[in-house]
Amino acid sequence: MRTNIDIDEKLIEEARRITGLASKKAIVEAALEELVRRARQREVADYFGKLPSWEGNLDESRKGRAFD
Repeated sequence: MRTNIDIDEKLIEEARRITGLASKKAIVEAALEELVRRARQREVADYFGKLPSWEGNLDESRKGRAFD
């Protein structure tokens, strides 16, 4: 998708320097991928906070089961 956006040139140059990415497109795509990755991590962390804790006995639950 072709899009025109106004981006701080100093920020682009710093990103280019520290990442080694050559093009603005690569820098923007890497930034978006990182943004999505972090947002997904937050979603997972939020989800785990909502799970009930398990208070069973793992050894007891394994009795009588065959494991390979």
